[in-house]
Amino acid sequence: MKSKRPTVADILALKGKRQLSMLRVVTLEEAEAAEKAGIEMVSVPPALLGPAFREAAPTVFAVPGLEYGDFITAEEYLRAAFQAMRAGGDAVYCAASLSIIRRLRDEGIPVCSHVGLIPSKATWTGGFKAVGKTAESALSIWMAVQALEEAGAFAAEIEVVPSEVAAIISAKTSLFMISMGAGAGCDAQYLFADDVLGQTRGHIPRHAKTYRNFAAEYDRLQQERIAAFQEFRHDVESGAYPADQHNVGVPADELARFNTMING
Repeated sequence: MKSKRPTVADILALKGKRQLSMLRVVTLEEAEAAEKAGIEMVSVPPALLGPAFREAAPTVFAVPGLEYGDFITAEEYLRAAFQAMRAGGDAVYCAASLSIIRRLRDEGIPVCSHVGLIPSKATWTGGFKAVGKTAESALSIWMAVQALEEAGAFAAEIEVVPSEVAAIISAKTSLFMISMGAGAGCDAQYLFADDVLGQTRGHIPRHAKTYRNFAAEYDRLQQERIAAFQEFRHDVESGAYPADQHNVGVPADELARFNTMING
C-alpha cells in the first residue's frame, strides 16, 4: 500500500524503471476506487478537487486538466493552475502554447502536456487517427517533445502513436511519457475510467480495454427506477400510500380541542 502522496520528483525518479497506471476519473467514487486499487496517477476535472477529493484519494498523484479553449491568456491559465494546485492538484495538464507552458513552469507549476493525437488540435494531423506512422510524422512528434522539454514541462501524454516510435521517443527524452494507445515502451499507461468500467456508449477506442459492463448494470437500474416510480404512482392513485405508518399521529383529545378551536 502507498503511504504518502508522490511528488513530481518521485514520479520522474520512476522513469524507465517500471510502468505506472493512470486513470481519468470524474467522480469521488471513482477517485476512491482508484486510491484503494493502488492506481498511482489520475487525471481529474479541476472541479473535482478539494477536501472531499483528498479524503477519498489521499495518495494518488492528481493531474487536473486545464482544458484547451477554456482559457485564453497566460494569466488565465496561471490563475486556474494556482487554484487547482491549492485545491489538491499535484501538476496540471496543459496543451496550450509553449509560451504558456513556459510561463507556468516559470512560476513553479509542474506541467504535463500532450503530443501525438491531441484531440483539441486533431484538425492539424488529419482528424482522430494515429499519428507518427511515417518517418516525417514521427520526427514531428520527437520535435514536439524536445520543444516541451525546452519549455519546462515535466511530462507529456503521447496518444495513438505506433508503439515502436513511442518507445524510441520515451527512451530519448527526460519527460515522463504517458501512453494512451502508444504501447508499453512509455513510463505510464493511461485509460479512461469510463472505458475500463464499460460505461462508454457508442464508439470505444481501439486502445481501450474494458474490464466491467457498467452500461448494462445502469440499464438494469434504470428499469428498476422506472418500475419503482410506477409503483409509487399506483399506490398514490389507489390510496395505498400513505399508510398509517407513514403518518404522524396526534392524541385524540388534542385533535378534538383543535377541531373545537377552528369550528367553534
